[in-house]
Amino acid sequence: MTARTSAPPIALLRDAIGPPTGVPRKVARLGRALRAYAQGDVVRARVRKLHAAGVIDVEPTLLQLAVGGYDMLRFFISPAAADYYRERGISFGFHQILRFCDDPASLTDPIGLLSEPDVIIGHVLQVVHANPIYDLQLLSMHDGGLDDLEAQTRAMIAGEHPRQASIGSIVEEADYHQRLLDYVCAFRADPRARPLRRSNVEAKENLRSLDRIFGSMDSAMRYFASLPTSVPAALHHVATAKSPATGV
Repeated sequence: MTARTSAPPIALLRDAIGPPTGVPRKVARLGRALRAYAQGDVVRARVRKLHAAGVIDVEPTLLQLAVGGYDMLRFFISPAAADYYRERGISFGFHQILRFCDDPASLTDPIGLLSEPDVIIGHVLQVVHANPIYDLQLLSMHDGGLDDLEAQTRAMIAGEHPRQASIGSIVEEADYHQRLLDYVCAFRADPRARPLRRSNVEAKENLRSLDRIFGSMDSAMRYFASLPTSVPAALHHVATAKSPATGV
């Protein structure tokens, strides 16, 4: 049992918001996250860096990244998460509110290429992931990113993380951070280590199929690179596309 599954909603909101002294930092990070959307050169540079490192084998255009990120959100991330919280009898909407209160910047960038390393790490710690390999691959392009993730995960397990209460108000599985730490260590030893899939993704074939498309950076970027490269064609895709795994 965790605070998320046992504490009353008002207590969860209070813990997710945290002390008033932390609000300016959250607002500043949100502002930087929103301003990053105008920095196309940063995105291109990060895509090139991932490609040069061998994490991805194609380089989608900015338009393909935008449309692909929307597809990933609407076809995989949101439906898989809604399914998971429905199974657990937890309000998905309230979960999103808690995430926003803890760190609003973590909700602004579904593909992660605009996010600061600490925002990515906070996101991995606060959400029981469908499959965290995407985020670990993303962090690998930031110097010390995986070191910081491992250190912060250990701090959560030890009860010593600066955001212990706010992250604890969101995570609903008591052993998540230990399982995450085990996977981070395994991934660092061998990036081909068995993925840490969330229970509902592991159990359902349609979600496993979507995970094979969107779950890792390399497969997601290959999907993105297959999308239209002109604005009219991209708009048509957004309006008419069906799930790439189920056709629905």
